[in-house]
Amino acid sequence: MGRAGLVTAEASGSVVRRILLGSQLRRLRESRGITREAAGYSIRASESKISRLELGRVSFKARDVEDLLTLYGVTDGAERESLLGLVREANAAGWWHSYGDVLPGWFQTYIGLEGAASLIRIYEVQFVHGLLQTEAYAQAVVSRGMPGATKAEIDRRVALRLERQKVLVSENAPVFHAVLDEAALRRPYGDRDVMRGQLEHLIEVSQRPNVQLQVMPFSFGGHAGESGAFTLLRFPESDLQDIVYLEQLTSALYLDKDEEVAQYERAMERLQADCPDADRTRDLLRGLLQLS
Repeated sequence: MGRAGLVTAEASGSVVRRILLGSQLRRLRESRGITREAAGYSIRASESKISRLELGRVSFKARDVEDLLTLYGVTDGAERESLLGLVREANAAGWWHSYGDVLPGWFQTYIGLEGAASLIRIYEVQFVHGLLQTEAYAQAVVSRGMPGATKAEIDRRVALRLERQKVLVSENAPVFHAVLDEAALRRPYGDRDVMRGQLEHLIEVSQRPNVQLQVMPFSFGGHAGESGAFTLLRFPESDLQDIVYLEQLTSALYLDKDEEVAQYERAMERLQADCPDADRTRDLLRGLLQLS
């Protein structure tokens, strides 16, 4: 892996490290029967700050972690150093921070998780998923979604989307399973050439060894994706839970409770079982291409 690829992997991993460190601090606190309020008092912070730290939503200060470890009775030098090492890794800046002028803060966490995942499974209904969009299609999607934006703002958002797509061709590329509702392929973004180019791109991308693309056709009727678009992320770290990402207009939800994740996994499994397989999906895409 070249240095650029290494930097990207390290930066993406920083989000995962933050979540891992937060979950370990939570387990240590709970094992000692210490409340979030008491933990917050020990580092001159609020209960909500402890909650955000334990969820991996904010960066860590080494001094705060040292004080918390002392409060939780962690005195072994090797164990303390291991956790403090996570602090340094967790605070590494991600490549996406340079897009902070156009990137909502709530989406930065997702980009880091997406870049660190070993398995990404998505269901999309409104439009083609961002990791699969052509530049022209992305330009049309962003322009439609931001009618008051300047050309420079739109170009920056498109550049960010294209940068994200590099994860699918990186040395440690994740396995990517995508289910697109037929509606996403029939809803026009841009002109006829843009849509044709997008369909051709999907056919090409679907032949990559780490990509499995399926389309849920209208002809199937009601299906397991009735609740709307969602993303399932799995990570190579064994002690990091699978995460469900649900994007909203001005924020996002990250679900990691076993029972909630299991429901979305069952929905994804049903979608994949009910959709045409990869070869028949390519036939469906070619048919749409002929109609466009």
